[in-house]
Amino acid sequence: MSTAVDGKGLLADVRILDFTRVLAGPFATMVLADLGAEVIKIELPGSGDESRGFGPFVGATSAYFLSVNRGKKSVTLDLHTERGRDLALDLAGHCDVLVENFRPGSMARFGLDYDTVAARHPPIVYASVSGFGQSGPYSHRPAYDVIVQAMSGLASITGLAGQPPVRVGSSTSDLSAALFCAVGVLAALTRARATEQGQHVDVSMLDCQIALLENAIARYDVTGEAPAPLGSRHPTITPFQFFAAADGYVVVAAGNDRLFTGLCQVLECAHLCEDERFADNAARTTHHGELEAELAAIFRRRRVEDWLTDLEAAGVPCGPVNDVAHVVDDPHVRARGLLQRQPFVGGDVAVPGPPLKFSATPPRAVSAAPELGEHTDDVLSSWLGLGAADRQRLRADGII
Repeated sequence: MSTAVDGKGLLADVRILDFTRVLAGPFATMVLADLGAEVIKIELPGSGDESRGFGPFVGATSAYFLSVNRGKKSVTLDLHTERGRDLALDLAGHCDVLVENFRPGSMARFGLDYDTVAARHPPIVYASVSGFGQSGPYSHRPAYDVIVQAMSGLASITGLAGQPPVRVGSSTSDLSAALFCAVGVLAALTRARATEQGQHVDVSMLDCQIALLENAIARYDVTGEAPAPLGSRHPTITPFQFFAAADGYVVVAAGNDRLFTGLCQVLECAHLCEDERFADNAARTTHHGELEAELAAIFRRRRVEDWLTDLEAAGVPCGPVNDVAHVVDDPHVRARGLLQRQPFVGGDVAVPGPPLKFSATPPRAVSAAPELGEHTDDVLSSWLGLGAADRQRLRADGII
């Protein structure tokens, strides 16, 4: 196997025109930028991506915007003007990929829909991320992450039994669409480079979130019972959940009978292994309430660190239930180099860096998110050959 090290990103020869804003689209293009693609982010002059106005702020800079737009270039174009649309089409002709996350129909109103762009540049891979996709009765409805979490069924299986549905603590519907978008772009790009024919990648947040329901739909189909929230508990493996210790919470995942026996030995409750209610995983899941009560009483007797020391020594999968402050200070997270300082005008801020690591392509250091319009002159001059006088007129007319 080759061990040669390539100093370039894996997608160093890929150019992406990015018409996305807020989260789902920007996260997708950030993933591609992390892999080495040149991403040109198109923003409205004067205001830009609305997430530039989302707090918290570091000085005048949005930490939210910084966290999902690193490594990109910002070009300002007013797509409401004919000249702005023409410039956008010209830029698309220099790109391999176009990504947008407007509501379906918006890009057509700008004259930048897939059919129009592909007619001028057939190899283009054109990805559209929207709440409900480009077709279907909901396609023109607006959507945010919380709406999709609710409509996908995710909220209905999140939270505590008998309590109201709960939103997952991160924007998982946006992020699932973002990651599926990146996968779809790479697959379509592989085909386009082999055939010189691009295609439209239609990414729906609702589709993607339902795809990540894991086995909930299969369980419903088999049992006829809609899954319900279980707190931290697993629906089919027991014990597989959080327990309160004397000073915090510990998570235990005894995924088979051998691990359950090891857990009972550490907890000094070997008699539970001999109880027919807990004889195997199916029985433990059926009688999860009784078993949880037994284990919960024992876990409260000691500190998290003490339990983890003994459980790890016994080979029982376990861990602390960390808050974000503990995650930031975790020695393993630091050893993996995941957290990096992202520079911006006026300072830097901690962000998770690219999580993928390749044997022949070292991870790139996290680079700055762009200032609004920072790269407009450079891109328009080097890509489209527009001179200083042309750019001055465009700026005076409010087009850039």
